[in-house]
Formats: sequence, C-alpha cells, structure tokens
Amino acid sequence: MNSQTLREARKYEEAFGKMIAAGDRPAFHLSTRTGWMNDPNGFCYYKGEYHMFYQYHPYDSVWGPMHWGHAVSKDLLHWEYLPAALAPDEPYDRDGCFSGNAIELPDGRLLLMYTGVATHTLNNGGSCDIQTQCLAVGDGIDFEKYQGNPVIDARKLPPGASENHFRDPKLWRKKDGTYLCVFGNLAEDDAGQILLYESADAFHWNFKKVLIQNHHRFGKMWECPDFFALDGKQVLLTSPQDMFPQGFEYHNGNGTLCLIGSYDEETDDFTEETDHTVDYGIDFYAPQTVLTPDGRRVMIGWMQNWDTCNMSSPHMNEDLWFGQMSLPRELSVKNGRLYQKPLREFDALHCDEVRHENVAFSDTVRLPGVSGRLIDLEIDLSPADGADIYRKFALRFAQNEQYHTSISFRPHESVVKIDRKFSGSRRAIIHQRRCLVNSENGKLKLRLILDRFSAEVFINDGEQVMSVTIYTDQAADGISFFADGKVRMDVVKYSIKAEG
Repeated sequence: MNSQTLREARKYEEAFGKMIAAGDRPAFHLSTRTGWMNDPNGFCYYKGEYHMFYQYHPYDSVWGPMHWGHAVSKDLLHWEYLPAALAPDEPYDRDGCFSGNAIELPDGRLLLMYTGVATHTLNNGGSCDIQTQCLAVGDGIDFEKYQGNPVIDARKLPPGASENHFRDPKLWRKKDGTYLCVFGNLAEDDAGQILLYESADAFHWNFKKVLIQNHHRFGKMWECPDFFALDGKQVLLTSPQDMFPQGFEYHNGNGTLCLIGSYDEETDDFTEETDHTVDYGIDFYAPQTVLTPDGRRVMIGWMQNWDTCNMSSPHMNEDLWFGQMSLPRELSVKNGRLYQKPLREFDALHCDEVRHENVAFSDTVRLPGVSGRLIDLEIDLSPADGADIYRKFALRFAQNEQYHTSISFRPHESVVKIDRKFSGSRRAIIHQRRCLVNSENGKLKLRLILDRFSAEVFINDGEQVMSVTIYTDQAADGISFFADGKVRMDVVKYSIKAEG
C-alpha cells in the first residue's frame, strides 16, 4: 500500500509536470519530471524497458527531502515518466530515500536497494545523519518497502566504518545465484573506502570485506560506486568528495574517478592498475551503468556539479525544474583508459546532414548549414601546412552577438579547454575546465553534441569527454570556427529530431 506521503508526491508531480512545455526541457536528455533531480538510481533493464530512477525533490527546484523519481525508455533516448517510486515515509528513511540500485529477482519482481537517512539529535544540540540500507520490492511501478528494513545498519559495519557516511548500494547477482553489493563508506582515517557485502537471497546481508581503501589519495568520502567487468578488466567508478587536482586530473573537487584493474572472483581481491577522471568538463557526477541485452555496458551520469547548482538563467523556467542526465555512453577499455562513445542508437535521430571537407582557414569562418542547438557536430582537425602547426583552434557555439560557449585547442600544449563564461550566467561560478589530450602534429578529432541546455564533447573517439550545462537563450544558435595559424578541417553536422 502506498503511503500518504508517496500519494501526495505522485499527485503533485502529475499536476506540475504538465506545466513544463516540451520545448522548455532537453530534447533527448532525461530531465526531472518536476522540481529537483540529482543522482541516477536503480538504472536497470526490466521486462523489455530501461528503468531510470533518480534522486528527486518534486516540491522545489532545489535539493530537499529525497524521493525516487522514475522514468522508463525503450531506447535510452525517449523517456516516459512513471509515478515516483519511493518517498521518505518510514522512521528509518524519514529524512530521505537516498541513492541505490535495482535488480530483477528470480521470481520476476524488481528489487530496489537504497540508503535510508534519519537525522538524529545529539546530546550537544547538534545533529547527525544515520544511514542504513533498505529494500523495496514491486512490479516496476509500485513498490512496497520490506518489513525487515533496514537490512544493514551499524551492527553489520566493520570496525571503524562510519554509520553517518555509509551509502549508495550497487548490487549484482553472481552466476551461482548469490548476490554481492558495494557501498561507499568513510573509514576512521576520514578517507573513503568501498565495502563489499554478500547475500544468498538479496534480503539478508553480511559484511564480506573492505574491497578498496582510499588512503587519502582521491579526496575524502567515496560516493556512488559501480563495479563491473569490461574488456578483460575490472572497472570501479566512484565519485569522491573534495579531491585535490593532480596535474590535469580531478579538477572538479567533487568529480568521478575511474579505477581500472583486475579482480579475483574467488578471493574478491581488486588490484588497481590505472586511474583517471571520467569526465573532464564541469558537469558530471555519480554515474551508474547498465548491461544492455546485447552485452554493452552503458553509463549515464548526473550532468551537474554541486558547486554550480545555483547557476540560473532568465531563459528557462527554473522555478519548475532543475537537473538533467548525461547522454547514454557506451563504455570500453583500451590501453588502461575508459573510452566513452554516444549510444549508437543516438545516430538514428540524425537528419539534415551537412558536410564540408578540406576547409582551410586562418581566421574566423562560418560554414553554410552549420548552426543550431540540437545538433551532432563532428570535426577532424589538422594543420593546413603539415610542417607549420597552428597555434590555436576554437569552436564557438550557442552563439549570437551577446552569448557563446567555446571549445579551444592549443596543439603545442595539447590542451583542450571548454569555456562558458559568456553563456548567460550572472554568477562568477565555475566556467572553465581544461584537459590534456593526445595529439600528434596538431591533429584532433572532436564530436560536439548539443541539446537545448547542455554540450558534451567527445575527444579522439571518446578517449576523453567534457560535459557542460548551459542555459543560453535558445535563439543563440550560431556556430563559428577560429584559427590562429592555418588549419584544415572536415566537418559533418547533423540536426537532431526532437519530439514536441
């Protein structure tokens, strides 16, 4: 039986979600039904559809008591909203149903595992959040919280593990039918760690081991872990808080870390080999992955940065919604790196192809047919004179006389920069990020995908990605190219079909 709290949330979102016109939302990125969205939750494939739940405060466009929003899709690009799945309505989750995962049980039901938060008052008058792990079971639309909740609390934590920072389960079923689950946790040295638990039935859980410890290498608390095999390697994704930059890595403070290594399933030992940032732009956090029926590993992240959540614009109805997900990205591992490419089904949205080949220039140019805010733009760069490498290339988009966002590349430094300071922001928030790329003799491949309120740049066939949200007036749809020195480029541009 749904609680009154959940029924009220469903009634509210049904009414207020209709107030947001299709053209006021992203065209092919999932956005919140109404109110606030953050982390993706419960990303799974169930009964012929992809389900995406998400951290959700339906009543306001700022963070608040966490519910689970819910949407489904056949292709990960066109989404249908379903009623909210969870609301904070039990003593153990009265202050929020926080991030978690979903998995189909052998009997065909869908199991949600999430972190329940209850704030407790301390003797000194302060307060702290007690985080426990909880379950809900349902048919893909309605879910009933498990009578045995919480299934993991402080009594099942290892020595020194924090009960105040213990969250974000990601579970999976092993070939033998048993279950494993990883959690983010804070160790007694105030550094993040990933805890591994096991269960015979997904309802009764026991601590197994500390899978990996941070030892103060990458920030503090590790949030939203995901752990999976890919291309003969094992990948751990996690989102550390308060990271220090290391060269061109980890500049977002709260960003996403990729650890690639090997995993012994007999001993559950994970051995790290390489590490790097998942997204080098400004807006990307807390991703989750799903295994598609045809065996692809696909990732979606929250396309936002905690330090820029006050970003506002006069060109969107920000009182009604805030928050969107990234484009679904197919993952692969090559040479110790995580490669990301736009979901291949995205190409089916292409229309109105425009091609320009061997465009040589050394100043600012615009190309016929190359403009828009719903586009997929591919650029292949090289020096016009192979012996004389240009000094700088820049691409400006979402552009008119007042606004623009830019991507620039300096081949002598091998640095790509994204810059949105002229995108319409009225705050001196984070506007720039840089990444060090692989480039030989000034050659570079860029793929820019624009939706109404975002840009995602895939560099060198997905070797690196930079994501950024922009809230520029939709009338600013110009695109121009700049070169300091002689550049030659091939350009392919597609418009994107948008519904509504």
